[in-house]
Amino acid sequence: MAKLVTIFGGSGFLGRYIARRMANQGWRVRVAVRRPNEAIFVRTYGTVGQVVPVLANIRDDASVAAAIGGADAVINCVGTFDMSGRNNFDAVQVEGAGRVARLTAEAGIDRLVHISAIGADAESDSAYARSKAEGEAAILDHMPGAVILRPSVMFGTEDAFFNRFARMTKFGPVLPLVGGQTRFQPVYVDDVAHAAQMGVTGKAAPGIYELGGPDVGTLRSFIELMLRLIRRRRLVMNMPFWMGSVMAWGLNAAQVMTGGLFHNSILTRDQVRQLRQDNVVSEDAKGFDDLGLQPTDMEAVLDDYLWVYRPGGQYADIQASARNMRNTQV
Repeated sequence: MAKLVTIFGGSGFLGRYIARRMANQGWRVRVAVRRPNEAIFVRTYGTVGQVVPVLANIRDDASVAAAIGGADAVINCVGTFDMSGRNNFDAVQVEGAGRVARLTAEAGIDRLVHISAIGADAESDSAYARSKAEGEAAILDHMPGAVILRPSVMFGTEDAFFNRFARMTKFGPVLPLVGGQTRFQPVYVDDVAHAAQMGVTGKAAPGIYELGGPDVGTLRSFIELMLRLIRRRRLVMNMPFWMGSVMAWGLNAAQVMTGGLFHNSILTRDQVRQLRQDNVVSEDAKGFDDLGLQPTDMEAVLDDYLWVYRPGGQYADIQASARNMRNTQV
């Protein structure tokens, strides 16, 4: 019988790419999520019954153990940007990660891949970065042979990076940026999925890998690239960090005052702290070269999904051609 991999968070942005890759490799895939009814789409990634969503809450021992049962390998893709509530940084990225590793070890499974993030640092001012580092420590405490991947900001069709800023261009002529001079190294989501696949199949040695794409630049430079691709003109305004902190405080206050009816997914004070630090691969870190992989160039992918934000959408080229014809006739 084909081997079985359990992917926690397998219906998320990165998880679905990993699930598709593992199914294509002939593995049976168990996608462990809190709401299986919202992850039905993963069934289409393989043959009938090959990819199955199951109920699991990373905060609960019993459901995690049940999702792991009988698996040959485990991948943890679960992460959060929520500082408060039941699914906060500590509950998900520290205790949840440690729970997955502990129960994986107790089940006698020797393959575990954990998704962390570049910038994970136990001494960081950012609670998010600290929780990522503490989560890694919890993983290695129980599974010292685990493969830990630290991707930079990921891009791809469903990303929350370029899509987010592209949507913002529809609301006005000004595009405000906090941390416009902070450097990033965007990485294609399927390249990270490929690295995870190698960890599951034993083609990647245990250890921590920092994954960044071939392009390194400032946040502002990538937003300007996005604007060129969607053919929109906007004034990109760099906001100082203190102003970003004030804005984030106001957004957090709005969330509290509305009892959570307004959820601040725009900018938090902790994200402002993160933006003070470059999000690029460290010089001495293992990365794609050590995996024998060539990361995908950003411009080879962005145009395939950002065209929907052009003024004419899929008809933008036809409209431009028509304008050129009129100008030539005149």
